[in-house]
Amino acid sequence: MIFEKSGIELLVVPQAVLHNTMNKHGLVLGGHWDYERMTFDFKYEVPEGIYYLRFPAYSIEGDVGARAATLQLMEPYMGKHYYPTGIEYGEDEHFPDRIVDHAVQKIRDIHADLSTLRV
Repeated sequence: MIFEKSGIELLVVPQAVLHNTMNKHGLVLGGHWDYERMTFDFKYEVPEGIYYLRFPAYSIEGDVGARAATLQLMEPYMGKHYYPTGIEYGEDEHFPDRIVDHAVQKIRDIHADLSTLRV
């Protein structure tokens, strides 16, 4: 599930601002980065399964590994984890309404914070 036209995909922010804001909202970077990209995750563990809300970003200037990048965010998306194959993002996946509602609010909150802090 892709959360299109959330406004997140229009934001360009310094790496430190992005990292601090995502941590503030409970998202983790973990091992989801290379020298050009980063993906922050929010994990949902509910009776229906494990879901991840993901916020990808890529460097438009600088080096992510050196922690000195300026990042362009991309559209957030959600997937369901299946053991042992991994996360599926297909259109045929079902996402509980309460998870989707929470994800939409989290996207709005992050967008609001990044919009005011990015300078």
